[in-house]
Amino acid sequence: MSANQPSLTARELIVLGGRLTRIGVAALRAHGQLGQRGESSVPVGVFMVRADVFGHPATSIGEIADRTGLRQSYVSESVARLRGQGVLETGPDPNNGRRTLVRPADGHAHRLADSADAPVGAELAQALGETDPAALAEIIAALAGLASRLKPTQPGDAAGEETPRSVRDKDPAEPK
Repeated sequence: MSANQPSLTARELIVLGGRLTRIGVAALRAHGQLGQRGESSVPVGVFMVRADVFGHPATSIGEIADRTGLRQSYVSESVARLRGQGVLETGPDPNNGRRTLVRPADGHAHRLADSADAPVGAELAQALGETDPAALAEIIAALAGLASRLKPTQPGDAAGEETPRSVRDKDPAEPK
């Protein structure tokens, strides 16, 4: 790496991920998708599982875990919780009897899939102390580009690498 290129350490990247998660959660709360801190509401991870299933009906637990970055056991617990509430249904995969598929329960609006798509501009501006709309648009474009490049290309592919179990064992969607 040349002296002119910015550097980023693993620790800085992990801290950045946590800060971005908190900004995303704040955006969901600001747009009424999650209850305010301290209120009885759906945990962020459960919300993300629900949104993923509504966006990808007839999907497996492993595929949900891959797309959300949540650990598979947490996804299983969340699916069981949402199934108990009548939000999701599970059934055998007709192509592979050992696999279970998850889908929205009949009668639930599929528009919930878009509920995790709350805009983040105001929350990013507040977190950054940024008041210049052009600078904010540049930051959002950079983050959108990064998110697009890191999106798994196929089931089981987490940005080309398996997420280490030590990282996946925590619910990264839950803010501190």
